[in-house]
Amino acid sequence: MTQNALNQLKSLTTIVADSSDLTAIEIFRPLDATTNPSLITAAANQPKNKQLIELAFEQARKEGYSSDELIERTIDILTVKFGVEILKLIEGRVSTEVDAALSYDTDATIAKAKELLALYAQYGINQNRILIKIASTWEGIQAAKALEAEGIHCNLTLLFGLHQAQACAEANVTLISPFVGRILDWYKKAENVDHYPIEKDPGVLSVKQIYHYYKQHNIKTEIMGASFRSVDQVLGLAGCDLLTVSPHLLAELEKDSRVVEAQLSNNHAHAHCEHDVQPLDKQRFNSEVEKDLMSAQLLQGGIDGFIKAREQLSSLLRQSFGIDAEIKA
Repeated sequence: MTQNALNQLKSLTTIVADSSDLTAIEIFRPLDATTNPSLITAAANQPKNKQLIELAFEQARKEGYSSDELIERTIDILTVKFGVEILKLIEGRVSTEVDAALSYDTDATIAKAKELLALYAQYGINQNRILIKIASTWEGIQAAKALEAEGIHCNLTLLFGLHQAQACAEANVTLISPFVGRILDWYKKAENVDHYPIEKDPGVLSVKQIYHYYKQHNIKTEIMGASFRSVDQVLGLAGCDLLTVSPHLLAELEKDSRVVEAQLSNNHAHAHCEHDVQPLDKQRFNSEVEKDLMSAQLLQGGIDGFIKAREQLSSLLRQSFGIDAEIKA
């Protein structure tokens, strides 16, 4: 009897749930899970999570926070609470994102990461089960470098090219999340193309380039493909270290009966030409980002999107608890 595509894929790649939907995570039982501000905001809008929100708000209030700081602290507590609930359902790690508004501030990113870990510690969660998720700006990567030196594991997100991947490798980060679907979306719009065959998909090719570079240079940083638009993209990266996949694509993979073959492996990587790269400093890194219009636009656009999602969650909490009225009074 032929296994479904999801089970075959799990034999080649670690599958991670890209969701804060506790029901979906319970159904698919991935090893790891990832969250981001958009996913947390979506989860907070679900009536079944009302109690989690109320408990987070009460905890922040008891800690002495008020007004704007009360809302910001509630968001951090709520984010961690979702992480704790997710960890009850999986055996591995959960990625928890630092406020994207701090993406260009190394010291503030480090401080916020430690605040989040302190919250997890209150719930008895070992920090080895947490990946601190940080945008792949130069400042974010330097924050991750400092955190990793202290044994705090990081997931560098909003990654769109080899220059970012190289800087992350030089910083010895635990894991990177190159965004497959967003790269495809950008090229489809820029080149006015409706469809790319999977072997020419710009997002898939970008991750393959990073994978080959890492394996050729024996880089230990894990690669986790993210932001998928189709099962074809997911299967196009079969064999990657990890793939974080949304619940609706996991469901499609479970129904798919095609034969899944590895598209990435150490042997594949060493069969390709090695990439000649020079060590990066801040100036060269930023120059590489600026030269790559796709990368520059998607990095800033991703940061802006996550900031907006956090602002939406802030508005939701203000409405729920009457904070605006409280401030005006």
